Amino acid sequence: GMLQFWHLARSASTQPPDVVISQSAKLLPIQTVAKNIGLLDEEILPHGSTVAKVKLDVLKRLADRPNGNYVDVTAISPTPLGEGKTTTTIGLSQALGAHLKKKVMTVIRQPSQGPTFGIKGGAAGGGYSQIVPMEDINIHLTGDFHAVTAANNLLAAAIDARMIHEAGATDEQLFNRLVPEGRPFTLPMLRRLGQLGLAGRTRDQLSPAERARYARLDIDPASVTWTRVMDTSDRFLRDIEIGRDPEARAKGCARQTAFQITTASECMAILALATSLADLRERLGRIVVGVSRSGRMVTADDLGVAGAMAVLMKDTIMPNLM
Repeated sequence: GMLQFWHLARSASTQPPDVVISQSAKLLPIQTVAKNIGLLDEEILPHGSTVAKVKLDVLKRLADRPNGNYVDVTAISPTPLGEGKTTTTIGLSQALGAHLKKKVMTVIRQPSQGPTFGIKGGAAGGGYSQIVPMEDINIHLTGDFHAVTAANNLLAAAIDARMIHEAGATDEQLFNRLVPEGRPFTLPMLRRLGQLGLAGRTRDQLSPAERARYARLDIDPASVTWTRVMDTSDRFLRDIEIGRDPEARAKGCARQTAFQITTASECMAILALATSLADLRERLGRIVVGVSRSGRMVTADDLGVAGAMAVLMKDTIMPNLM
């Protein structure tokens, strides 16, 4: 009990700081790391000399390989010395791999910059059980967080842009902006037409009333649940008012909203569940951002931005290798 903790605390007091341990480590080139775990050169996308993305094509090549054993280190309270989930996970992998000579892969989540720059600090393990380089995994890495942030905020911007455009345009003007003459309907447009019972119609076959149904989402501002995000803890953005410029106020588009941390975005949850780029695109399209004044759910596909969100996040579905 206490005696064991005293010995641990004493050894910790003579141990170099985490950053010194990280920067003192001699790192193998990421191509060598990939080769050691059985990846081919064409199956990785290097990001510098110590980090790479792993292409999902490897799943097809190894489809006939038997599954390994999965060990889950779940939520635990860290000790006073900071030994929590990540440190335990990495230490367990070191024991299995370096000492028991088992083939092992350590899979952890990418740290958020919010806690990293707060009192908690980094989230890549600690001491001699940490992911290195620690400054790479704790900050930026391959830009996955930034991609999720950009996709989330693109959708947020599209919601408010749609509301202000609808507030200042006739039904015909809206329809002509969305479906310019001579351009075919895109796939999301065809999907929306089907939901409205207008499948199979061409642009010119739609009546004025049907054009209005298609073009006007009529989002109820009070129903919008989608917020903006950033990967920094900034308490003054938790509750904000947007649309304070004269035009937005005149059109009744000022409203209360908020910022959340990027990890809380539904885009992040979708990323964790997506199995391919096509699956990612479909899941993003089904995001519900609010409801219309008539009570109909409004989705990212209705706003026409799910494809762009998927492009922003296309590399995030490839896991990072360090």
